[in-house]
Amino acid sequence: MVKAPIALKVLLRKRHLQGHTAFCKEYDKQAKAAAPDLVRSWPSKTQFYRWLSGDLRGLPYAHHCRILELMFPEWTAEALFEPYEGGIEFVPDPADRIATVPGRSPVVAQASVHGMEDVAAVFGSRPEFAQQIPPHRLFDGAESIRMAGLSLNVFCQQYSDRSILEMISNGGTVEALFLDPDGEYIKIRNEDEGHPVDTLSSLTAANVSALTRLRTKLDPAVRENLQIRVYDEVVRFNITTIDDRICIVQTYLPNSRGVESPTFVIEKRDDVAGLFATFTQVYVDLWGRAREVAE
Repeated sequence: MVKAPIALKVLLRKRHLQGHTAFCKEYDKQAKAAAPDLVRSWPSKTQFYRWLSGDLRGLPYAHHCRILELMFPEWTAEALFEPYEGGIEFVPDPADRIATVPGRSPVVAQASVHGMEDVAAVFGSRPEFAQQIPPHRLFDGAESIRMAGLSLNVFCQQYSDRSILEMISNGGTVEALFLDPDGEYIKIRNEDEGHPVDTLSSLTAANVSALTRLRTKLDPAVRENLQIRVYDEVVRFNITTIDDRICIVQTYLPNSRGVESPTFVIEKRDDVAGLFATFTQVYVDLWGRAREVAE
């Protein structure tokens, strides 16, 4: 059985940094901006390829972890060295989880069941969500994907170009709404999360550029099925809607990186006036105010 690659290896390949020389250049770029004393403190070639092999026990040195988290601000060091593979079933049943909590009073249990409405699952952080519902499980087979947030890393960096092209070529549609990498509010968010200057702008610009290039590879007949826009407002939520059926909502907390955000899985239900309609409208309004990105 082939061992699954670690997330770091997949992400580096996505950004064409899987070679030691290219990695070291990016490492020094991040170190120079955030911790000049760590410039040229990158791992040796042997260490680097041992990282990527997935055979490392524990984590690298603390200063290596620090720079890796700067390179991939949506990831913790622990998550970067986890296998990049599928998880369990799509979403657990919240009612089943509630029923198994020992010592919970009937009043709280009843309120929890009714209060959840169309919320199918809640995760304490993005890595917890990603471990249970990885990108391929979320996006494979989708006919419509609508996303609004900051850098949209899950889709742009963790879902393959081939899968995106195949989906759209088969008639699927994608709407991608990024926080404007040249705007004012991404600078505010960058400072709020404590990143070196322009970290989020550079990451977001790279993702916008990647999707824009991908659009040029599509047959002209379906090129309009990939829509890209940017907005310059306070970023409050990351909203991803799949086939007008599943909605993933991630909040943005003050003084915290996006990777630390709670994540909600919401399933559309016709019998309740839940959160699905609320966040769908938030997305529609934001998309309507956004600016289209030309090729």
